[in-house]
Amino acid sequence: MNAPDIRATTPLDAAPVGDPRAIARELAAGFAATAARRDEAGGNPKAERDALRASGLLALVIPTEFGGAGADWRTALDTVREIARADSSLAHVYGFQHLLLATVRLFGRPDQWQPWFEQTAARRWFWGNALNPLDTRTVATRVEGGREFTGRKSFCSGATDADMLVVSALQADDRRLVIGVVPGQRAGIELLDDWDNMGQRQTDSGSAVFDRLQVAEDELLLQPGPLSTPFACLRPLIAQLVFCNVFLGQAEGAVAAARGYTREQTRLWPGSPGSSVTDDPYILRHYGEYWAALEAARVLTDRAADRLDAAWARGDALTEAERGEVALAVATAKVTTTRTGLELTSRIFEVAGARATTAALRLDRFWRNVRVQTLHDPLDMKLRELGDWALNDHYPKPSFYS
Repeated sequence: MNAPDIRATTPLDAAPVGDPRAIARELAAGFAATAARRDEAGGNPKAERDALRASGLLALVIPTEFGGAGADWRTALDTVREIARADSSLAHVYGFQHLLLATVRLFGRPDQWQPWFEQTAARRWFWGNALNPLDTRTVATRVEGGREFTGRKSFCSGATDADMLVVSALQADDRRLVIGVVPGQRAGIELLDDWDNMGQRQTDSGSAVFDRLQVAEDELLLQPGPLSTPFACLRPLIAQLVFCNVFLGQAEGAVAAARGYTREQTRLWPGSPGSSVTDDPYILRHYGEYWAALEAARVLTDRAADRLDAAWARGDALTEAERGEVALAVATAKVTTTRTGLELTSRIFEVAGARATTAALRLDRFWRNVRVQTLHDPLDMKLRELGDWALNDHYPKPSFYS
């Protein structure tokens, strides 16, 4: 098998990164201006993805020795949250950029991930996902020099317009999961434009069809491989924390949108004891509840990110118990951000009023986005894991979702 070596291409000048949070905040302001219109249109947000490329943030977690910014996970996840306040579809695929880079770092050999890191930083590669381990319809057949992937894969978030794709299949002979990394434009990949859900409408989370896709041996992540060590088992926790920050960012964005509408448009209800909307005791009570819920979610999410950073620094020395402590913190944040996101994105209409439901504003997009993405994996499973710890001192068992 002779797979093309895209690492030999001439690099571009990497964009410098200043304050990542400030850059993300500036990007989010631009995204917010078109979020409602793009939510209605769906499809691929090419211009916004290119803005992310130009920002330099796609290399945020790549160590400086490989051309990246060398940011910690707390910083990277903060930038995901900043973007989610404006547009959770973009936050989703941007968060997956960091997750997929972590995937090749955790599952692959240094001689694989180091060149990929260097080229990602130099050429502003955007990574896409076609992994979905629950979808087992893709089969990998052993061929000379690697594997041949054939089948379908669903929920391929960010695959459209991706420079690199992380793909998975089950080996035909032993049904073992194998994960590979290929250029997004390689022959044998067809991306279907079949994502038309009620929320997360610009994540390009449609299907992919692999037709004898050639994956070279040095493109397969076999050493140490998927979820093979406590350190490698940090991968699903990073995924869950990306979701936490998207949910939290959407809740914050919804409340911010409601705040602006309340102060400028909401009318005082007849019989209110307040002299204006901004001192109506009932409206103030709602905002007090919003604030308390968001503060609790922020504290738990940031605590989980700090614990992830500590675990990441341990590297291969990370123990199962240390990994388990991170898993508990992440599961706790996931439960809280899910509930907070769903509740607050719905409740904002209680302080905005009936006129805020106009289709032109599309304020319902906050709830629709959270509702769709919170179904990624059942909250009941996280509660069961936390209950098993609270009652039986059992850490969550590593899987692609825990």
